[in-house]
Amino acid sequence: MVDVLIIGAGFGGAVAGRILAEKGKKVEIIEKRDHIGGNCYDCFDDHGVLIHKYGPHIFHTKIKEVYDFLSRFTEWYPYKHEVLANVYGTYLPVPFNLNTLHKVFQEDADEIEELLVSTYGKESRVPILKLRESSNPKLQKVADYIYENVFLNYTMKQWGKKPEEIDPSVTGRVPVLVSYDNGYFQDDYQGMPKDGFTPLFEKMLKHENIKVTLSTDAKNVLKLENGKIYRDGKEFNGLVIFTGAVDEFFDCKYGRLPYRTLHFVSKYFEEDSYQPVAVVNYTVDQDYTRITEYKKLTGQKVKGTSIMEEYPASYTDPLKETPYYSIANDENLALYEKYQKEASSYKNFYLLGRLAEYKYYNIDGITKKAMELAETLS
Repeated sequence: MVDVLIIGAGFGGAVAGRILAEKGKKVEIIEKRDHIGGNCYDCFDDHGVLIHKYGPHIFHTKIKEVYDFLSRFTEWYPYKHEVLANVYGTYLPVPFNLNTLHKVFQEDADEIEELLVSTYGKESRVPILKLRESSNPKLQKVADYIYENVFLNYTMKQWGKKPEEIDPSVTGRVPVLVSYDNGYFQDDYQGMPKDGFTPLFEKMLKHENIKVTLSTDAKNVLKLENGKIYRDGKEFNGLVIFTGAVDEFFDCKYGRLPYRTLHFVSKYFEEDSYQPVAVVNYTVDQDYTRITEYKKLTGQKVKGTSIMEEYPASYTDPLKETPYYSIANDENLALYEKYQKEASSYKNFYLLGRLAEYKYYNIDGITKKAMELAETLS
Protein backbone atom coordinates (compact mmCIF):
# COMPACT_ATOMS: atom_id res chain seq x y z
CA MET A 1 0.00 0.00 0.00
CA VAL A 2 1.29 3.45 -0.98
CA ASP A 3 -0.17 6.62 0.50
CA VAL A 4 1.85 9.07 -1.58
CA LEU A 5 3.19 8.69 -5.10
CA ILE A 6 5.89 11.23 -6.01
CA ILE A 7 7.10 11.71 -9.56
CA GLY A 8 10.73 12.86 -9.59
CA ALA A 9 13.62 12.39 -7.18
CA GLY A 10 15.06 15.90 -7.27
CA PHE A 11 14.97 18.30 -4.34
CA GLY A 12 11.22 18.88 -4.55
CA GLY A 13 10.28 15.22 -4.59
CA ALA A 14 12.94 14.09 -2.13
CA VAL A 15 12.20 16.76 0.49
CA ALA A 16 8.44 16.27 0.31
CA GLY A 17 8.89 12.49 0.41
CA ARG A 18 11.12 12.57 3.47
CA ILE A 19 8.78 14.80 5.46
CA LEU A 20 5.70 12.77 4.57
CA ALA A 21 7.53 9.53 5.39
CA GLU A 22 8.41 10.91 8.81
CA LYS A 23 4.72 11.72 9.28
CA GLY A 24 3.95 8.02 8.80
CA LYS A 25 2.97 8.04 5.12
CA LYS A 26 4.06 5.22 2.85
CA VAL A 27 5.85 6.97 -0.01
CA GLU A 28 6.99 5.75 -3.41
CA ILE A 29 9.18 7.99 -5.57
CA ILE A 30 9.27 7.23 -9.28
CA GLU A 31 12.21 8.65 -11.21
CA LYS A 32 12.63 8.62 -15.00
CA ARG A 33 16.42 8.76 -14.83
CA ASP A 34 18.66 5.99 -13.55
CA HIS A 35 19.73 8.05 -10.53
CA ILE A 36 18.34 10.22 -7.75
CA GLY A 37 19.15 13.89 -7.22
CA GLY A 38 17.56 15.48 -10.28
CA ASN A 39 19.75 18.11 -11.92
CA CYS A 40 21.83 18.33 -8.71
CA TYR A 41 23.16 14.81 -9.25
CA ASP A 42 26.94 14.65 -8.95
CA CYS A 43 29.39 11.84 -9.67
CA PHE A 44 33.07 11.14 -10.28
CA ASP A 45 34.34 11.46 -13.83
CA ASP A 46 36.92 9.14 -15.42
CA HIS A 47 39.71 11.11 -13.74
CA GLY A 48 38.32 10.90 -10.21
CA VAL A 49 37.04 14.48 -10.15
CA LEU A 50 33.63 15.07 -8.56
CA ILE A 51 31.50 16.86 -11.16
CA HIS A 52 27.90 17.99 -11.48
CA LYS A 53 26.55 16.14 -14.51
CA TYR A 54 23.90 18.77 -15.27
CA GLY A 55 25.92 21.90 -14.58
CA PRO A 56 27.05 23.60 -11.36
CA HIS A 57 24.73 23.88 -8.36
CA ILE A 58 25.60 25.90 -5.24
CA PHE A 59 23.60 25.92 -2.03
CA HIS A 60 22.83 29.32 -0.53
CA THR A 61 19.93 30.61 1.55
CA LYS A 62 18.75 33.17 4.05
CA ILE A 63 16.19 30.69 5.39
CA LYS A 64 17.45 29.02 8.56
CA GLU A 65 14.64 26.47 8.47
CA VAL A 66 15.85 25.24 5.08
CA TYR A 67 19.49 25.18 6.16
CA ASP A 68 18.64 23.25 9.33
CA PHE A 69 16.56 20.70 7.44
CA LEU A 70 19.20 19.94 4.81
CA SER A 71 21.92 19.88 7.47
CA ARG A 72 20.32 16.73 8.83
CA PHE A 73 21.61 14.91 5.75
CA THR A 74 25.01 16.47 5.16
CA GLU A 75 27.91 18.34 6.63
CA TRP A 76 28.94 21.44 4.70
CA TYR A 77 32.09 22.50 2.92
CA PRO A 78 32.20 26.27 3.65
CA TYR A 79 32.27 27.59 0.11
CA LYS A 80 31.45 31.21 -0.80
CA HIS A 81 30.75 31.51 -4.49
CA GLU A 82 32.66 34.16 -6.45
CA VAL A 83 32.34 34.60 -10.21
CA LEU A 84 34.59 36.43 -12.65
CA ALA A 85 33.73 37.69 -16.11
CA ASN A 86 36.32 37.29 -18.83
CA VAL A 87 36.11 40.58 -20.74
CA TYR A 88 38.60 40.48 -23.59
CA GLY A 89 41.08 38.61 -21.40
CA THR A 90 40.58 40.74 -18.28
CA TYR A 91 38.91 39.16 -15.24
CA LEU A 92 36.26 41.31 -13.57
CA PRO A 93 34.13 40.41 -10.51
CA VAL A 94 30.44 39.82 -11.23
CA PRO A 95 27.90 40.92 -10.32
CA PHE A 96 29.46 44.28 -11.22
CA ASN A 97 30.38 45.80 -7.85
CA LEU A 98 32.55 48.58 -6.44
CA ASN A 99 35.69 46.47 -6.87
CA THR A 100 34.81 46.07 -10.54
CA LEU A 101 34.07 49.80 -10.76
CA HIS A 102 37.54 50.79 -9.52
CA LYS A 103 39.22 48.27 -11.78
CA VAL A 104 37.45 49.55 -14.89
CA PHE A 105 36.99 53.28 -14.32
CA GLN A 106 40.01 54.02 -12.09
CA GLU A 107 40.30 57.85 -12.01
CA ASP A 108 36.53 58.45 -12.06
CA ALA A 109 35.73 55.56 -9.73
CA ASP A 110 35.56 57.53 -6.45
CA GLU A 111 33.12 60.07 -7.86
CA ILE A 112 30.98 57.38 -9.48
CA GLU A 113 30.95 55.39 -6.24
CA GLU A 114 29.60 58.41 -4.38
CA LEU A 115 26.90 58.82 -7.02
CA LEU A 116 25.88 55.18 -6.75
CA VAL A 117 25.72 55.29 -2.96
CA SER A 118 23.82 58.59 -2.80
CA THR A 119 21.37 57.51 -5.52
CA TYR A 120 20.70 53.88 -4.62
CA GLY A 121 22.21 53.33 -1.15
CA LYS A 122 25.16 51.27 0.09
CA GLU A 123 24.73 47.49 -0.26
CA SER A 124 21.84 47.96 -2.68
CA ARG A 125 21.24 45.73 -5.70
CA VAL A 126 20.36 47.73 -8.81
CA PRO A 127 19.07 45.94 -11.93
CA ILE A 128 21.16 46.96 -14.91
CA LEU A 129 18.10 48.01 -16.90
CA LYS A 130 17.14 50.36 -14.05
CA LEU A 131 20.65 51.84 -13.95
CA ARG A 132 20.38 52.56 -17.67
CA GLU A 133 17.40 54.81 -16.94
CA SER A 134 19.57 57.23 -14.94
CA SER A 135 19.85 60.77 -16.31
CA ASN A 136 23.31 61.27 -14.79
CA PRO A 137 25.96 61.12 -17.57
CA LYS A 138 28.53 59.33 -15.40
CA LEU A 139 26.04 56.69 -14.24
CA GLN A 140 24.91 56.32 -17.85
CA LYS A 141 28.54 55.71 -18.81
CA VAL A 142 28.83 52.95 -16.20
CA ALA A 143 25.51 51.45 -17.22
CA ASP A 144 26.50 51.42 -20.89
CA TYR A 145 29.81 49.72 -20.11
CA ILE A 146 28.16 47.02 -18.01
CA TYR A 147 25.39 46.55 -20.54
CA GLU A 148 27.76 46.13 -23.48
CA ASN A 149 30.59 44.19 -21.80
CA VAL A 150 28.99 42.15 -19.04
CA PHE A 151 25.30 41.86 -19.69
CA LEU A 152 24.20 42.06 -23.35
CA ASN A 153 26.03 39.25 -25.12
CA TYR A 154 25.88 36.92 -22.13
CA THR A 155 22.13 37.42 -21.80
CA MET A 156 21.54 36.92 -25.51
CA LYS A 157 23.56 33.70 -25.44
CA GLN A 158 21.74 32.47 -22.36
CA TRP A 159 18.20 33.28 -23.46
CA GLY A 160 18.41 33.79 -27.22
CA LYS A 161 16.74 37.18 -26.74
CA LYS A 162 17.67 40.80 -26.00
CA PRO A 163 17.46 41.79 -22.31
CA GLU A 164 14.49 44.07 -23.03
CA GLU A 165 12.55 41.05 -24.29
CA ILE A 166 13.06 39.07 -21.09
CA ASP A 167 10.93 39.19 -17.96
CA PRO A 168 12.36 41.63 -15.35
CA SER A 169 12.41 38.83 -12.76
CA VAL A 170 15.10 37.19 -14.90
CA THR A 171 17.22 40.24 -15.74
CA GLY A 172 17.02 41.35 -12.12
CA ARG A 173 18.90 38.25 -10.94
CA VAL A 174 22.24 39.76 -11.99
CA PRO A 175 22.25 43.30 -10.58
CA VAL A 176 24.85 45.99 -10.04
CA LEU A 177 25.93 45.58 -6.42
CA VAL A 178 26.79 48.78 -4.56
CA SER A 179 29.25 46.96 -2.32
CA TYR A 180 32.84 45.73 -2.10
CA ASP A 181 31.63 42.18 -1.50
CA ASN A 182 32.78 39.93 -4.36
CA GLY A 183 30.39 37.19 -3.30
CA TYR A 184 27.93 36.16 -5.99
CA PHE A 185 25.37 35.61 -3.24
CA GLN A 186 24.87 37.62 -0.06
CA ASP A 187 23.00 34.92 1.86
CA ASP A 188 23.60 33.97 5.50
CA TYR A 189 24.15 30.29 4.75
CA GLN A 190 26.37 29.22 1.87
CA GLY A 191 28.24 26.04 1.14
CA MET A 192 28.49 22.75 -0.70
CA PRO A 193 27.50 19.34 0.66
CA LYS A 194 30.79 18.04 2.08
CA ASP A 195 30.55 14.64 0.38
CA GLY A 196 28.50 15.79 -2.59
CA PHE A 197 24.84 16.22 -3.48
CA THR A 198 24.21 12.57 -4.29
CA PRO A 199 25.15 11.32 -0.78
CA LEU A 200 22.86 14.05 0.62
CA PHE A 201 19.97 12.61 -1.40
CA GLU A 202 20.88 9.05 -0.43
CA LYS A 203 20.61 9.94 3.25
CA MET A 204 17.42 11.92 2.77
CA LEU A 205 15.71 9.05 0.98
CA LYS A 206 16.92 6.36 3.38
CA HIS A 207 13.75 5.79 5.39
CA GLU A 208 11.64 2.71 6.03
CA ASN A 209 8.58 4.44 4.57
CA ILE A 210 10.27 5.45 1.30
CA LYS A 211 10.63 3.29 -1.79
CA VAL A 212 12.51 4.64 -4.82
CA THR A 213 11.86 3.26 -8.30
CA LEU A 214 14.39 4.39 -10.94
CA SER A 215 14.43 4.27 -14.75
CA THR A 216 10.65 4.47 -14.88
CA ASP A 217 8.66 6.97 -16.93
CA ALA A 218 5.62 8.22 -15.00
CA LYS A 219 3.56 8.12 -18.18
CA ASN A 220 3.93 4.32 -18.19
CA VAL A 221 2.64 4.09 -14.63
CA LEU A 222 0.31 7.00 -14.01
CA LYS A 223 -2.80 8.01 -15.94
CA LEU A 224 -5.29 10.82 -15.36
CA GLU A 225 -8.70 10.30 -16.91
CA ASN A 226 -12.23 11.54 -16.25
CA GLY A 227 -11.33 13.11 -12.93
CA LYS A 228 -9.65 9.98 -11.61
CA ILE A 229 -6.03 8.93 -11.09
CA TYR A 230 -4.92 5.46 -12.18
CA ARG A 231 -1.76 3.61 -11.16
CA ASP A 232 -0.92 0.63 -13.39
CA GLY A 233 -4.50 0.58 -14.62
CA LYS A 234 -6.07 0.59 -11.14
CA GLU A 235 -7.67 3.59 -9.51
CA PHE A 236 -5.28 5.28 -7.07
CA ASN A 237 -6.83 7.20 -4.18
CA GLY A 238 -3.65 8.41 -2.50
CA LEU A 239 -1.74 11.66 -2.97
CA VAL A 240 0.31 12.39 -6.08
CA ILE A 241 3.08 14.99 -6.16
CA PHE A 242 4.25 15.58 -9.70
CA THR A 243 7.60 17.34 -10.31
CA GLY A 244 8.16 16.54 -13.99
CA ALA A 245 7.43 18.46 -17.19
CA VAL A 246 3.70 19.04 -16.97
CA ASP A 247 3.22 19.69 -20.70
CA GLU A 248 4.92 16.44 -21.67
CA PHE A 249 2.91 14.50 -19.11
CA PHE A 250 -0.25 15.73 -20.84
CA ASP A 251 1.24 14.88 -24.27
CA CYS A 252 1.69 18.59 -25.08
CA LYS A 253 -2.03 18.70 -25.92
CA TYR A 254 -2.13 22.50 -25.68
CA GLY A 255 1.32 23.02 -27.18
CA ARG A 256 4.90 22.59 -25.94
CA LEU A 257 6.10 24.92 -23.19
CA PRO A 258 9.29 26.70 -24.35
CA TYR A 259 12.50 26.20 -22.38
CA ARG A 260 16.19 26.86 -22.71
CA THR A 261 18.40 23.81 -22.55
CA LEU A 262 22.13 23.43 -21.96
CA HIS A 263 24.77 21.40 -23.73
CA PHE A 264 28.01 20.61 -21.89
CA VAL A 265 31.52 19.91 -23.09
CA SER A 266 33.82 18.40 -20.46
CA LYS A 267 37.62 18.59 -20.60
CA TYR A 268 40.42 17.36 -18.36
CA PHE A 269 43.85 18.95 -17.86
CA GLU A 270 46.89 17.58 -16.11
CA GLU A 271 47.71 20.93 -14.50
CA ASP A 272 46.48 21.71 -11.01
CA SER A 273 44.47 24.82 -11.92
CA TYR A 274 42.69 26.04 -15.05
CA GLN A 275 41.17 29.38 -14.00
CA PRO A 276 41.21 31.74 -10.97
CA VAL A 277 37.80 30.77 -9.54
CA ALA A 278 35.28 27.96 -9.90
CA VAL A 279 33.12 29.79 -12.44
CA VAL A 280 34.20 32.24 -15.13
CA ASN A 281 31.55 33.85 -17.35
CA TYR A 282 32.40 34.66 -20.96
CA THR A 283 30.43 37.83 -21.58
CA VAL A 284 31.80 39.22 -24.86
CA ASP A 285 33.14 36.27 -26.82
CA GLN A 286 32.96 32.46 -27.17
CA ASP A 287 29.82 30.46 -27.88
CA TYR A 288 29.69 29.12 -24.32
CA THR A 289 28.42 31.26 -21.46
CA ARG A 290 30.71 29.99 -18.72
CA ILE A 291 33.31 27.48 -17.65
CA THR A 292 33.11 25.64 -14.34
CA GLU A 293 36.20 24.14 -12.73
CA TYR A 294 34.72 21.65 -10.31
CA LYS A 295 37.52 21.05 -7.82
CA LYS A 296 37.39 24.76 -6.97
CA LEU A 297 33.66 24.41 -6.36
CA THR A 298 33.79 21.35 -4.13
CA GLY A 299 37.16 21.78 -2.41
CA GLN A 300 38.23 18.33 -3.61
CA LYS A 301 41.96 17.59 -3.41
CA VAL A 302 42.90 15.70 -6.55
CA LYS A 303 45.62 15.78 -9.20
CA GLY A 304 44.67 17.41 -12.47
CA THR A 305 41.46 19.33 -13.03
CA SER A 306 38.15 18.89 -14.90
CA ILE A 307 36.24 21.75 -16.47
CA MET A 308 32.86 22.04 -18.16
CA GLU A 309 31.91 24.48 -20.91
CA GLU A 310 28.23 25.43 -20.96
CA TYR A 311 26.32 26.12 -24.19
CA PRO A 312 22.70 27.34 -23.99
CA ALA A 313 20.25 26.45 -26.75
CA SER A 314 16.56 26.24 -27.49
CA TYR A 315 14.90 23.12 -26.10
CA THR A 316 13.62 21.14 -29.08
CA ASP A 317 14.19 17.42 -28.50
CA PRO A 318 12.83 15.86 -25.28
CA LEU A 319 14.54 12.56 -26.10
CA LYS A 320 18.02 14.08 -26.20
CA GLU A 321 17.80 17.34 -24.25
CA THR A 322 16.94 18.48 -20.73
CA PRO A 323 14.63 21.48 -20.14
CA TYR A 324 16.46 23.80 -17.73
CA TYR A 325 15.00 27.30 -17.75
CA SER A 326 11.40 28.29 -18.35
CA ILE A 327 10.95 31.36 -20.54
CA ALA A 328 8.59 33.57 -18.57
CA ASN A 329 6.44 35.84 -20.69
CA ASP A 330 2.71 36.44 -20.97
CA GLU A 331 2.20 34.04 -23.87
CA ASN A 332 4.08 31.15 -22.26
CA LEU A 333 2.48 31.68 -18.85
CA ALA A 334 -0.96 31.69 -20.46
CA LEU A 335 -0.10 28.36 -22.08
CA TYR A 336 1.10 26.98 -18.75
CA GLU A 337 -2.17 28.00 -17.08
CA LYS A 338 -4.01 25.57 -19.37
CA TYR A 339 -1.93 22.66 -18.05
CA GLN A 340 -2.22 23.92 -14.48
CA LYS A 341 -6.00 24.14 -14.78
CA GLU A 342 -6.23 20.58 -16.09
CA ALA A 343 -3.94 19.24 -13.37
CA SER A 344 -5.92 21.03 -10.65
CA SER A 345 -9.12 19.34 -11.81
CA TYR A 346 -7.82 16.09 -10.33
CA LYS A 347 -8.23 15.77 -6.59
CA ASN A 348 -5.03 14.97 -4.67
CA PHE A 349 -2.79 15.77 -7.67
CA TYR A 350 -0.18 18.44 -6.85
CA LEU A 351 2.38 20.21 -9.05
CA LEU A 352 5.77 21.02 -7.54
CA GLY A 353 9.02 22.34 -8.95
CA ARG A 354 10.62 24.06 -11.93
CA LEU A 355 9.08 21.89 -14.63
CA ALA A 356 5.73 21.26 -13.00
CA GLU A 357 5.19 24.92 -12.05
CA TYR A 358 7.04 26.43 -15.03
CA LYS A 359 9.08 28.76 -12.83
CA TYR A 360 12.64 29.23 -11.63
CA TYR A 361 13.68 27.87 -8.24
CA ASN A 362 16.99 27.93 -6.42
CA ILE A 363 17.72 24.94 -4.17
CA ASP A 364 16.48 26.74 -1.08
CA GLY A 365 13.33 27.94 -2.82
CA ILE A 366 12.21 24.50 -3.94
CA THR A 367 13.18 22.99 -0.58
CA LYS A 368 11.03 25.56 1.21
CA LYS A 369 8.11 25.01 -1.19
CA ALA A 370 8.36 21.23 -0.76
CA MET A 371 8.46 21.56 3.02
CA GLU A 372 5.34 23.72 2.99
CA LEU A 373 3.45 21.39 0.65
CA ALA A 374 4.36 18.31 2.69
CA GLU A 375 3.16 19.97 5.88
CA THR A 376 -0.21 20.80 4.33
CA LEU A 377 -0.61 17.23 3.06
CA SER A 378 0.35 15.51 6.30
